[in-house]
Amino acid sequence: MCCVVLESIIRDGLVDYLESAGLIRDTQHGFRKGHSCLSNLLCFLDQVTGLVDNGFSLDIVYLDLAKAFDKVSHQRLLNKLKACGIHGKLYAWIADWLVGRRQRVCLQGEYSLWRWVLSGVPQGSVLGPVLFFIYIDDLEDGIRNMVYKFADDTKVLAQVQSDAERKKLQEDLNKLSEWTKKCLLIQRSVELCM
Repeated sequence: MCCVVLESIIRDGLVDYLESAGLIRDTQHGFRKGHSCLSNLLCFLDQVTGLVDNGFSLDIVYLDLAKAFDKVSHQRLLNKLKACGIHGKLYAWIADWLVGRRQRVCLQGEYSLWRWVLSGVPQGSVLGPVLFFIYIDDLEDGIRNMVYKFADDTKVLAQVQSDAERKKLQEDLNKLSEWTKKCLLIQRSVELCM
């Protein structure tokens, strides 16, 4: 119970700092005060209906970052925390909290050997989701179409009226695919069928 309370205090302070410093993009609706799955959906639908009402054709791409929370590189995450201005004792606490974890599996009363956890943020923890959205915040860097995120669920909305706009969307999907490779969150193929 003490761990949950401590994680909650750290999470709240971390989110307040990130929000006040403008370090969380408005496209992220997960695990933030005043944001939710519903706010994500409403913002998205408002944009879609506005474009459709004005006669535009749209393409919507849903990205599935499979097992994304488990694939977070600890070192890359720690580097991103430093880039956000997280230093000192808080940085050291988060680093200690992430590394040195072990796990095993129990199936029908049989236990596997203990294994070191070399990546990922602990699912079911209070702090894990916030660390995850820090990790993926730069997902949309260089993306020219609209992006909507709720934790690891991502939608890309593109107005597509011409071959040039289809090409722009495909370039965005290629950038997203490269980002997932660079950040070790390999996803299913994002090839647009034209």
